[in-house]
Amino acid sequence: MVRLGFVIGFVAVIGIFLSGLAAWRAHDQELAIDNIALSRAIDVHASLVQERLIERELLARVASGLFRSPSAVQANMLHPLRASIYAFKTDFVIAWWVACLEPNEFPQAHDVLAAAGFPDSQIRSFDDTPRDLRSLDKPIDVIMDVEPQDAQTTGFLGRSLDQHPILGPMFARAMQTKTSVVSDPLNLMGRNGPIGLVIATPVFQEESETAAGFVTFSYKLASLMLTNDELSLFSVVLKDPRNPGSELIADDSGNVTSRLGWGANPVPMVLRTVTFGGRDWSLGYYPKVNAMHRAQKLAAVVAAIGLALTSIICGLFGYVAYNNLRLSREIQVRIGFERRLTAVIDELNHRVKNILAVIQSIVTRTLRHGSDIEVARELLIGRIHAMSNVVSLLSESQWQGVKLRGLFEARAIPHVDRIAIHGPDITVSARAAQSLSLLFFELASHSDEGLSLVGKHPNIVVHWGIEGEADEALFHFRWEEFNTSAATRREDSDFGIILLDRVAPEALGGVSKRYFTEVSYVYELAAPMDTVVDLTERDRTMQISNPASPTSSE
Repeated sequence: MVRLGFVIGFVAVIGIFLSGLAAWRAHDQELAIDNIALSRAIDVHASLVQERLIERELLARVASGLFRSPSAVQANMLHPLRASIYAFKTDFVIAWWVACLEPNEFPQAHDVLAAAGFPDSQIRSFDDTPRDLRSLDKPIDVIMDVEPQDAQTTGFLGRSLDQHPILGPMFARAMQTKTSVVSDPLNLMGRNGPIGLVIATPVFQEESETAAGFVTFSYKLASLMLTNDELSLFSVVLKDPRNPGSELIADDSGNVTSRLGWGANPVPMVLRTVTFGGRDWSLGYYPKVNAMHRAQKLAAVVAAIGLALTSIICGLFGYVAYNNLRLSREIQVRIGFERRLTAVIDELNHRVKNILAVIQSIVTRTLRHGSDIEVARELLIGRIHAMSNVVSLLSESQWQGVKLRGLFEARAIPHVDRIAIHGPDITVSARAAQSLSLLFFELASHSDEGLSLVGKHPNIVVHWGIEGEADEALFHFRWEEFNTSAATRREDSDFGIILLDRVAPEALGGVSKRYFTEVSYVYELAAPMDTVVDLTERDRTMQISNPASPTSSE
């Protein structure tokens, strides 16, 4: 069992190790695949955004190239470009023609806007408040035309943008760089309008280095960032150039809001840079799914499956191994049983042969030539009954020996009611039991030849005991018949004399003697305990007899 437990433990350790290795590999592979897929999707998205920005910047440059600024300030300057603008791109919010007016051109601009029928032809500030034009001594940027023209957009005409905190610096940079320039993020169409960007391209008069004005296009930031893809692997933010610690993010409806960097998203942000209007813009990408958590879950599932398979394998292995071990033990027990059965059969055959030989000797000696047939028949039956009794007792004990007291039974010993027994309850061997059973019968069968001189039947006292210890222990047996003498006691037969004087002592490895006293007949037998007791019973119980307790049968 210890070896089986060690093997199962070793298999379990290997299974746990392999499960951990598989979970680690699955975690790394899943994380790598997710990172690769996310990186590719981010690169594709950044490329699309960059292409979109390039197209919008190209539109502004094409519009400025097609624009021909007249020598006089006029309204509806974008009218010739309307067909080209709408044919190229139509996702802009509003397009402006912003004229760069000298102070002496202010009255003419007012008259032009009034003649065009616009609701407010006064040149005013960007927040629609009046402006003191008489104190100006430099050019200002005034909205002179819009596209599309509607009730809301025409209200922007006449507003000056040079004081605007975001558009004013943009126009100054465009004038300085003489190329397209993009503003910082701002609210389009008013204070509560959508957040977007404005790109301005200067328009130069022929053979002049001074810009006559600017063609501008404004776009919602959400459309430029391509943020309305619900199936994308990430959400897109724009790092606000006005505040590096904040970012602009669009929801599913395209509404852009500002928040502190990172927001509530715990996953790392991936940055990509795009170029628009001569500036670098930082796009931030937040994965919608935490790849690390996803990889950890997959690794946990793989580890759980591995541990489950390991448990099943260990259980099956333990079950099969235990059954094999149990079957092996059953086979060993069966082999041992068969060997013991064979040994018992061999022993039984040997003992049966011995018994047959003894019976043959009994019959031969009992029915000797010239013997009285009635006496011989009685002795023969008695001796066979004694042998039968001891064989029955040995069969009940599986030939492992019998109790010495069990040999004194009415069916085997005649006149047993007159025998008083004293001695410890010894378990004698099978060989000793056969010899003693015949010995007891011979002694008892010759004890009743008639009444004694005192007119009483003989009274028999049987006593045995043990002297010494261990290997030197001796068995002493004494048979004494009172109220008998040589004249009244039946004379021992030839077979009885041989049994008493030679067969029984030799079978037990001891010595015997018989004699008459003044009042009794005595038979004594002494033999080593090793030849008398059953050694198997002695080894099992660590004793050769129960405590002595004198008893008597009357």
